[in-house]
Amino acid sequence: MTPLVRSTLFEISYWLVTISFAVICTILAILPGKRPLSYGIFTYGRVMAFAMRFVAGIRIDLRGTQHLSRTPSVIAAKHQSWGDPLIMVATVRPLAFVAGDHLLKFPLIGFILKKAGAVVLSNQGGTAARARIDAGKQRLKSDRRHVLIYPEGHLAAPGEKFPYKKGVYHLAYDLGRPVVPVATSLGLAWDRKAFVKRKRTVVVEFLEPIMPGEDKEAFMRLLEDRIEGRTAELIRAGNGEA
Repeated sequence: MTPLVRSTLFEISYWLVTISFAVICTILAILPGKRPLSYGIFTYGRVMAFAMRFVAGIRIDLRGTQHLSRTPSVIAAKHQSWGDPLIMVATVRPLAFVAGDHLLKFPLIGFILKKAGAVVLSNQGGTAARARIDAGKQRLKSDRRHVLIYPEGHLAAPGEKFPYKKGVYHLAYDLGRPVVPVATSLGLAWDRKAFVKRKRTVVVEFLEPIMPGEDKEAFMRLLEDRIEGRTAELIRAGNGEA
């Protein structure tokens, strides 16, 4: 099967599964409590992870899951691909998340995010974003789920990075939770702009947790160095594949 045919089949699978689960999760969101919707989102991630492996040919080498304890944490992940959140919701359960407001343009998604208790932010950051994170933190203080956030607020190509926003520090510090950094090389297989997916093995790695202390700038430097340093190593190793 050629890369183009394989990628076309995956694209069809992606949209069929996504649209189907948008409808299913909307129905689950109507039910009392968050558990039915949480299970629906988890199942969506698992189905998409299956499609990535058996349709697109993308194998995920998942590492460092021992760093995910039962104690709720803030998961700060590198974001290279539209496949990143799929792997996260398929791996981490239960999971809450901080999401960009660009997702609201898709039908039904806003309703699902609201019921899921997501904190929806503008990628512009600043005072408004901080105010929404503050409101979200009040909900999360009594929530025992891990919280996923992408500190850059942007998709970054392998080797590219954007400034890390300090919302991840405020979220973790105010909740009193450790931060689990996540490095990845998924962008080598699923480029954020390219239609054709590359059949290969990539890595998603959970790293040693960091406790946010009083020194915000030191925490941000350590977080960025840890994520970007390990991601660069994974990219170099991935580019060295035959």
